[in-house]
Amino acid sequence: MLQEELKPANLVVTCNQTYSTMAQTDAPLAQDPAKPVTQTKQTTESGSSAQLRHLSRYLVRNLGMLNAAFGDLPLSPVQAHALFEIGKQPLTIKELACKLSIDKSNASRAIKHLIDKHLAQSQVHPRDSRCLVVQLTPAGKKLLVKLDTQQNQLFQGILAQLTPLQTSQIEEALVLYNQAVHNAKQQSGCHIRQATAQDDAAIAKVIRDVSAEYGLTADKGYSVADPTLDCLSQIYSQAGANYWIIELGGRILGGAGIAPLANNNGVCELQKMYFMPEIRGKGLAKRLALLALDFARETGYQSCYLETTAVLNEAVKLYEKLGFVHLSAPLGNTGHDACEMPMLLDLNQ
Repeated sequence: MLQEELKPANLVVTCNQTYSTMAQTDAPLAQDPAKPVTQTKQTTESGSSAQLRHLSRYLVRNLGMLNAAFGDLPLSPVQAHALFEIGKQPLTIKELACKLSIDKSNASRAIKHLIDKHLAQSQVHPRDSRCLVVQLTPAGKKLLVKLDTQQNQLFQGILAQLTPLQTSQIEEALVLYNQAVHNAKQQSGCHIRQATAQDDAAIAKVIRDVSAEYGLTADKGYSVADPTLDCLSQIYSQAGANYWIIELGGRILGGAGIAPLANNNGVCELQKMYFMPEIRGKGLAKRLALLALDFARETGYQSCYLETTAVLNEAVKLYEKLGFVHLSAPLGNTGHDACEMPMLLDLNQ
């Protein structure tokens, strides 16, 4: 039995946030970084965020990133990072700022300090006389060797506390964490919210445009042929259903929905997940799918079904990574007979 989901009309998820772990007011946290932050039922999401911030702060502090000097070397953390990147290849200020995820003024100051210490030197870019390129001096290269030695010793000491399995788990977790941070920055300015009747025309246009892009025409039995395409907000206002859209600069550029699968108790369907080219490659498809699946679990569904096609190769890969498994035959009769790849996810796993 599915419980009816209350859908507040003003629910808005904003991606345009500050990503510094120190930028927000801290919640009361345990002093032991390994001790989980206490969470209440209504603040599970904010509790998870607080715990991640808590662990990130301790990591930054324990690695000495708040110190004026980087270990026992005459470098600040920013200067040390600049030395390392310039040591790999000569860089412009703009290129260094991009690699260090800092603004150009901070990158410029770091380079000036390295030049003042005779660790780096600048010269006119060989292909652009308006631009300077920075490279290490012999003294800078010698200090970089010391920096590498110092950091290798530090991390060898850290790894000595861990089993090979734990080391592998940390590496995998950090890869996921770094990718999530990158995606969150890429999504800056995007807004995810529940669809309203005023969005119907824009959503329908996205679905038609993307379908045409991939050759998913209405005459072939794809969802673009659905007679309800121009009134999706009405369809997804039923109990156990919802549709979310992605806005950027006041334009609706993507969306996805969850609805009950007819004649299949406890099974929902992930539907009409389409994204315009402007917002692809930013991790928004995964984010929206996770939001939809969370809604499905909270609503009481046991499984989530979808139908797709091999033409949408990237979408298929995403569904597989999310845990969807391929079925030998479709469930029910959605009318989308051209979607030859039915998939199912156990929402309890």
